[in-house]
Amino acid sequence: MEDSVIPFLEKTLQRIPSSSLKSILSEWGFLSAEQLQDLHFQQSKHILHNKVLAFCEENGVRIRHVIQLDMIYNHEYPNKRNWSVYQFSGQEDDALVLNMTEFSQKFKVNLKDLLRHVSIGMKKCEDDAVWIRVAWGDNFTKPNQFKPTYVVYQLQTPYVFISNLNVKHRPLLSQALVIATKHDEIKEIQLRGRCLKSLKDLVLRRYKQSFQTYQPKPLQERHCPERDQGIVHEHAKRLADLKEVATQTFGDGPLPKLETAVFKLETKFKDPENRILTNRPEPFRCAVKFSSPSFLESLKSLVTLGIASAPVSPLLSSIPQKARNHFVISERGPGVPSTPAP
Repeated sequence: MEDSVIPFLEKTLQRIPSSSLKSILSEWGFLSAEQLQDLHFQQSKHILHNKVLAFCEENGVRIRHVIQLDMIYNHEYPNKRNWSVYQFSGQEDDALVLNMTEFSQKFKVNLKDLLRHVSIGMKKCEDDAVWIRVAWGDNFTKPNQFKPTYVVYQLQTPYVFISNLNVKHRPLLSQALVIATKHDEIKEIQLRGRCLKSLKDLVLRRYKQSFQTYQPKPLQERHCPERDQGIVHEHAKRLADLKEVATQTFGDGPLPKLETAVFKLETKFKDPENRILTNRPEPFRCAVKFSSPSFLESLKSLVTLGIASAPVSPLLSSIPQKARNHFVISERGPGVPSTPAP
């Protein structure tokens, strides 16, 4: 048994919520049916984990088995990670007709040619997505299983979603992905968030398929003094107009979930009364960050309630259409920063 397998298994078990432990262990399939029946999931997490560890040691658990468990957990709880979206370009003629076996072999061979010690796990899921787990080492140290990079490649699309990738490993992963998917280039498109499904909905334009989930109940009629009728009517008309503006801007269905929107300003400072800053050759820089558990829904609600002014600034209202939430505003206008391949 490898020296690091038990600490790795302990760390993985600690992340799994108690409510999902039974289903995830069953999907893992490493424990026998008898061992699963012997586990009492109502017990404390500490006692339960110790029993699972004992069963795993008894079954001769290896690193590759724990990697499978970690991938099942991350597939079940993708929103525990921060994801960045990348896009391929310059595809070959047969790039969309991807053979899974060929893709897997090319990716693994290329990455292992570039790096001596690297651990790669791969799994194709039912939603036409290939999940890849890469634990990085180098030519002298073994892979660090505690800080892996996760890659989700959506088949038949030019998009890939990457979590926990540092600058050192970007060129290596970039080359392996480009070769395996038969493309020429890959670049970040400045769309980031925790909700993997929402990021997919934005780039694949699936957020327009909306369904109304809330059916408002009609208000009961009540007798109002005649002098208040005009005020009530005016207020109702204003709310109706605001709701119409919000619907025209964001649609009438649920919006993709983004936690942030970041705008970076890089322009010349222009103020005739402040010559010190105006005469500076370098641009004036600042950043504005909006944060919310669901930024687009919050913005829509603010417009509907009349708290935010309407119509909404195109810088904000264009986020779903552009599928971006990181922008740089320069002398040429709003855009996205150019970034190297991952």
